[in-house]
Amino acid sequence: MTGSDASSAATTGDGSGPATTGPASTPVTLLIADDDEVTRSGLRTLLAAQPGIAVVGEAADGVEAVEQARRLRPDVVLMDVRMPRRNGIEATRQLLDGPTGPAGPPKVVVITTFENDDYVTAALSAGASGFVLKRLPVRQIAEAVRVVAAGEAILFPAALRRMVATRPLGSAEALPKAALTGREEEVLRLMATGLSNPEIADALTVSLETVKTHVGNVLTKLGAQNRTHAVVIAYESGLVVPGFAG
Repeated sequence: MTGSDASSAATTGDGSGPATTGPASTPVTLLIADDDEVTRSGLRTLLAAQPGIAVVGEAADGVEAVEQARRLRPDVVLMDVRMPRRNGIEATRQLLDGPTGPAGPPKVVVITTFENDDYVTAALSAGASGFVLKRLPVRQIAEAVRVVAAGEAILFPAALRRMVATRPLGSAEALPKAALTGREEEVLRLMATGLSNPEIADALTVSLETVKTHVGNVLTKLGAQNRTHAVVIAYESGLVVPGFAG
């Protein structure tokens, strides 16, 4: 991920500005997993001071992250990549594939110091909904947490484009087999540009509930784990061409 990618990591995805998700009346509960105690403590202090976020626990490695997440059932886990016993990518995969409560598994935002596209690929494959760098301002990390908790995803258009450019087109047949309707394809194209559900509703002049229904149908038909995975499929299939808006 380049510096420009990182600077827009907690935006709506196209670098146009912050996602429009103000603090909810009920705080987003957050678990922080990082093996460095100073970093973990600092993140807890800073994020707990952000509007709409309640930090409910910490974990020092991937094994503890899974255990704590299953015990505390946070809305979001902020997951470091490089941790002992089990790294953050494997912990994410285990957490999202394992048993969950009535509310389902928590959303995962992977956080790391390293600007490495391989981490983006691995995080998305594991089911993470977002990916941020530790050097981002805390308000952007907090916004990423709130956006993901609201059911959106933190997209990285430039990183995604580079990623799919170097990967086999394993999902190339996904769209023809998925039998998306014309409107569902249109929604997927807009998702791939980084628009949030409210922004898609505005663009198509339809209700937010209608957009949510279309997004749900897209994810189901593509067999996508989340919005970001669906966007990867859109690039891989050729529905969205890198460098173009759709």
